[in-house]
Amino acid sequence: MTDLVVVGAGPRAVMLVERLLARRTPASVTPLRLTLVDPYPPGAGRIWRREQSSLLKLNSMARDVTVFTDETSTIAGPVRSGPSLIEWAERVRVGAIPDARIDDPDLDAELRALRGDSFPTRRLQSAYLDWFWRRTVAIAPPGVEVRWQEGTVQWVDESLDGYEVALADGIRLPADVVVYALGHNGRDPEGETRELLAAAARHDLVYIPPAFTADADLRGLTPGADVIVRGMGLASVDAVVLLTHGRGGRFERLPDGGLRYVPSGDEPRLHLGSRRGVPYRSKVSSVLRGAPVAREVLTPAAIADLLARPGAVDFVDDVWPLIARELVWGHYRELFTAFPERVRTSWDDFRSTLRAVDGDTEALRREVAAVVPDPLDRFDVASLDLPLGAETFADATTVHERVRRHIGEDLHLRTAPERSTAQALFLTVLGSFLALADIPTERWSARSRAVDLPVTWHTFFSYVASGPPGHRLEELLALADAGVVRFAGPELSVRVEAGRFVASSPRVGGEIAADALVDAWLPRTAAASSDNPALRELATRHGREVSVSDATFSGSLGRVEVDADGRVVARDGVPHSRLFALGPFTSSTEAGAFTRPKSDSLSLRQTDRVAEAVAAALAQTAARLRL
Repeated sequence: MTDLVVVGAGPRAVMLVERLLARRTPASVTPLRLTLVDPYPPGAGRIWRREQSSLLKLNSMARDVTVFTDETSTIAGPVRSGPSLIEWAERVRVGAIPDARIDDPDLDAELRALRGDSFPTRRLQSAYLDWFWRRTVAIAPPGVEVRWQEGTVQWVDESLDGYEVALADGIRLPADVVVYALGHNGRDPEGETRELLAAAARHDLVYIPPAFTADADLRGLTPGADVIVRGMGLASVDAVVLLTHGRGGRFERLPDGGLRYVPSGDEPRLHLGSRRGVPYRSKVSSVLRGAPVAREVLTPAAIADLLARPGAVDFVDDVWPLIARELVWGHYRELFTAFPERVRTSWDDFRSTLRAVDGDTEALRREVAAVVPDPLDRFDVASLDLPLGAETFADATTVHERVRRHIGEDLHLRTAPERSTAQALFLTVLGSFLALADIPTERWSARSRAVDLPVTWHTFFSYVASGPPGHRLEELLALADAGVVRFAGPELSVRVEAGRFVASSPRVGGEIAADALVDAWLPRTAAASSDNPALRELATRHGREVSVSDATFSGSLGRVEVDADGRVVARDGVPHSRLFALGPFTSSTEAGAFTRPKSDSLSLRQTDRVAEAVAAALAQTAARLRL
């Protein structure tokens, strides 16, 4: 008997188990016991657990979610296809998946009404992931025992035969191979967060630090009170939902198609601001009408040219200019090939123009103005990233109205069928994200690895391609009309003055004073100071956080170093042979957990590669046992 212990039981962990079992053959004579350890049920784990508000949703459509490999997957292991979330729901509806567990009337009603373009609740995603887990276990080949051990891993000790995994309740599990698949975790407070917590305690203020929204305690935010909310991404949207609709308010559709919010009276008054001063761009609901998206600038040949040069590859200097030009190509390819009546020349001619201007922004603007009459059809990378530009605002009312106009325009551009250039842009950004995986980690400059890729690029990607469903922004506008939400502007900073939180923007006249502050974003990755004891131990005892340095930059990534196959790199720089890690806390390229169907997803490629290495380690252990 060989023992594999997986620390964690969320989507990544179960997808890894599926990839391992897909490799198992009848020739595997040594029995395998596979144990997943997690305080939350397998499949969903903590983030996607069933026990959370039914108002919280995925920011992906049901047709865009899968946990299965398919014919597009470029992997070494066997392809075992399965239903996407919408296909699963359709099959459950007709009784083709009798082992699905939908025992909640609200979940059943949601499943019955689900469409491909619906944004499912996290609770329904939990049911899909639970089924995936149980199906994976049910089809495990002979000689394999798969089980879930409810509990929290505290540490992992080396033993004479391998490892011993220690749980908080005193249970000890033997392991020949250990895989850490912990997903997203919190961290100990640092810097400004620690200072704000201390100030809140001194002045009896309410401060909610960065956290996963489903875990944040919002009860201290009292009805009618002013609350400063920093951050306008997905965590912020979730917090707004819980503090409005979640407190008894309701939305009504008006005869003219507009949306109105009817307050319950239990809502606080929310002042939202961020670096950009606007929410993340909404998810795109249009479909392509023109030529297929294709990489024209950030091509394999262009990446090969970068890698052929001596020295490090720098994201800002070498790669971002290629991405920016690729986005321009993606937008205008769709405009010119899908809507020739809205332009004054052909796509073939404009392709020549794009090659000629070659990243000259001012020249491109002049050429576009001559052949694209409608300003809404024009595209500018800087305006996409910072829609408020360098604008200044006299007062809170002025900036509030400006942000309202931006949200309305963004909703139109991202959801109207005739604005399918937004879909082309989304697919182009996604293609660029996947293309960066072709650049080996060790070739990036130190600053690129520590700042530009995990922060600058990841934030831009999330802002453009991973924003909230369109209806959430429509609701945000209705809340603004109802006076429940106010937009505070860009570059928002907060200080404590005269016993209160005071928020201000250098580009907006006036200040906002409040007794409550919510920092609505996820905690920064820092494995060595994680709130998960097993991850802290991994980063400080068995492994090490990645530190990078070169002539111009040095710093820590806050992530556990692993090799290309997911082996944890020990503190002496040598990879462990039987200790692996997979997920956002590692030095591997961040790829998410579940993914879009038929996209040759990076997450499935990574998971399959780690599964191959884990299977080899288990085989070596089994061979020793047979001697």
